[in-house]
Amino acid sequence: MSETASTHEVLRSHIEELWAGRDGLSASDPEVTATIHEAIDLLDRGVVRVAEPDGAGGVVVNEWLKLSILLLFQQAEMATIELGPFEFADKIPLKTGWIDRKVRVVPGAQARWGSYQGPGVVMMPSYTNIGAWVGDNTMVDTWATVGSCAQIGRNVHLSGGVGIGGVLEPPNASPVVIGDDCLIGSRCIVAEGARVGDGVVLGAGSVLTGSIPVIDAETGDELSRGVVPDWCVAVQASRSRTFGGGEYGLPCVLVLKWLDPDERHEKSTLNGILRTHGVAT
Repeated sequence: MSETASTHEVLRSHIEELWAGRDGLSASDPEVTATIHEAIDLLDRGVVRVAEPDGAGGVVVNEWLKLSILLLFQQAEMATIELGPFEFADKIPLKTGWIDRKVRVVPGAQARWGSYQGPGVVMMPSYTNIGAWVGDNTMVDTWATVGSCAQIGRNVHLSGGVGIGGVLEPPNASPVVIGDDCLIGSRCIVAEGARVGDGVVLGAGSVLTGSIPVIDAETGDELSRGVVPDWCVAVQASRSRTFGGGEYGLPCVLVLKWLDPDERHEKSTLNGILRTHGVAT
């Protein structure tokens, strides 16, 4: 085990001990505060992540980092935060030092301390919550929200109004994971631990949760619940189901086309695919 890994294991042990005795903690204990802040600072710098792909289609959740966030909420006290003419009242400070981080932040964008943004990230007026991880060169567009602990890949475009759900409890719950090189269309909602693979184009207005069926349009096969596979174009759809009270359309996500890696750059091709089916990005 490397020295860094060993240091993290020691910190993990301390956080788990604090969590076990959380009912007896004092907000004024400097050692407790320092331990929690050490873990949150690792998240803030992207040294560690709340969750990450395991390379086999699943997600590894680092529960102790979620516990550190929950402990921070418990221990931190409300304070006034002043930024220029704006005033906020919160327990968690907003991030600063964006130029040194090589991140572009348009006025109106906010990100909490304990979230990470890689070099080249652009944040239009938007909100990113604690524990989130946003990969290099990703665009968080106007009024998009990145919820607590959500994991967003590199070279992703979260279009205007996209809602990426967050999750803190229970600590072992998987957050939303968006792969690299994705385009998430305007007003999409991705929540409840749903996952979007690499290279996916998700059409505007799509709703994907952990229980939403993902269906192959060519075969009618249900591919998954809540997981859009790599390199495809997928859109919001519905499928008919019969109940005692009648026949109703229940939501699903429909995979319209499988992509080669280079196709994600051919916007005219993608727009043609979507126009054919009457949807947009």
